Amino acid sequence: MFWEVDPDTVSGDDHLTDPEFEKEAWLSMVMLEWGSCGQVATTAAPGQSVDDAPCVGYALYAPPNAVPRAQRLPTGPVSADAVLLTSMGTEPGHESDGLPHTLIAQVVAELIRRGVRALEAFGRTAETAELLDGSVGPEDEAAVAALGECSFDQCMIDADFLQDVGFVVVTPHRFFPRLRLELDKGLGWKAEVEAALERLLDSAELQQPIGAVTAGSF
Repeated sequence: MFWEVDPDTVSGDDHLTDPEFEKEAWLSMVMLEWGSCGQVATTAAPGQSVDDAPCVGYALYAPPNAVPRAQRLPTGPVSADAVLLTSMGTEPGHESDGLPHTLIAQVVAELIRRGVRALEAFGRTAETAELLDGSVGPEDEAAVAALGECSFDQCMIDADFLQDVGFVVVTPHRFFPRLRLELDKGLGWKAEVEAALERLLDSAELQQPIGAVTAGSF
């Protein structure tokens, strides 16, 4: 749990200490109030159900008002017309097969379908490595404090990767820039989404978006 909790409540008496329960509660809240909020990739052998296959990658996103930690980042707030890409990750060995790009393509395709205008994210630059030795200057203390105990590589998405998939920096910062991908100009993504899906079919099968309903449900 990082993006999903209010930092002021982390050490409070009423704060729950079960991260798995808290994550499930947050997902349930977002799905109930807003809709599907993630993409999951699994490896599945021929004839195997994706429900039984291991997860090899994920991407989570939500409206900014559902992401308390976003208010603490020095390059916030997130634009009112945007959805925030909070986190994503892949299992070791799957980074080089295009899975991160495919997950982003799936997120974009889903949000375009829903009429979302833009996708934003807080990135981490290569300069964050300078913060690992603990020598934080006064001007950077607030930015680092916003991360709490979470490591940069776990809680922040690589800014170079975000730019590689089409995001542009809208609020610069030495360590934690805010980036934006316009989706109302998303026609150019169509071919990339289709190509990414074809690449993924050889090694992984994407499940339904988190919180999505199957055909015939309501």
